[in-house]
Amino acid sequence: MTEKFDHLEEPLEKFVENIRQLGIIISNFQPSSQVGLSQKLNFVVMGLQNIDKCTQQLRDITVPLEVFEYIDQGWNPQLYTKECQERALAQNEQVKGKIDTLNFPKYFQKTW
Repeated sequence: MTEKFDHLEEPLEKFVENIRQLGIIISNFQPSSQVGLSQKLNFVVMGLQNIDKCTQQLRDITVPLEVFEYIDQGWNPQLYTKECQERALAQNEQVKGKIDTLNFPKYFQKTW
């Protein structure tokens, strides 16, 4: 699964770096830096195009909305996975208990 994301990592890193540099150019903007600003904006646009090309291979991947809620709250998205596993384990134990309850011990069964 991670190999699907490997080709996306480099364009994302370049895009983030270009955005960082764009912020620096904008915060210290001088009329003489217009050419550099225009070039950096073009790099940002090209970076978005590269990312869009990479995402075509990721169309079949779905991310639960709860993961984005975790991220918005500043939590690690791996906590979502951990909590899902814990819920699944608890449900599994609950179902196992019901199954064990329905499987009567041998001494209660009649032998014909």
